[in-house]
Amino acid sequence: MPDALPLPNPLARNLHWRLGQLLMSNIFGLWLRMRARGFENLPKEGGALLLINHQSYLDPLLVGMPLPRPVSYLARDSLFRVPFIGWVLRNTYVMPINRESASTASLREAIRRLQHGFYVGIFPEGTRTETGAVGPFKPGFLALLRRADVPVIPVGIAGAYEAMPRGTPFLWPGKVRVVYGEALPRDVLVSFAKSDEAALLEYVRQHVIACQTAAAEWRAEQI
Repeated sequence: MPDALPLPNPLARNLHWRLGQLLMSNIFGLWLRMRARGFENLPKEGGALLLINHQSYLDPLLVGMPLPRPVSYLARDSLFRVPFIGWVLRNTYVMPINRESASTASLREAIRRLQHGFYVGIFPEGTRTETGAVGPFKPGFLALLRRADVPVIPVGIAGAYEAMPRGTPFLWPGKVRVVYGEALPRDVLVSFAKSDEAALLEYVRQHVIACQTAAAEWRAEQI
């Protein structure tokens, strides 16, 4: 594996991120009436692992757009070869991942970014929901959760499924809410033995579901 490139400042958005944030905040604010809360649960400095339910292609933008700091996500390496999309990914802190052969390299890079002070966003379901509900979690992220000694933040999204459900190329008007939950207690996370993988998955999943439920209830309010 070649030497990793130096990482940028994890506390400051680059020009591409700021321009995208300005554009999307207007689109999401008007078209989706997007709102978010729970910012006090996110560390102002240092890395954090964000575990997010996956409702639509919009999710990385919905979670990252309201924040003053950039979020680094994982994306299929094949997307980096697509004209324009690859350029966007390379300039918005996204990490390439080869799902078939580079899981170890991706894990090392994610840990490197967390230790450098980045927010790293993960979608533990592994794919977008087909019903709007939070699906089962895949265990691939658990190695990162165990090895990265940073706050683990559950995040819930509600309304993105209705705005852009799986298989729909259009962005429908609607109401979207995002809730950043309290950090999961580190002592509880490390108390799960390696053999308790299923219990750890369900523990984390229930906290993400709680955030998604809070977002759905907030979305249901007549605001």
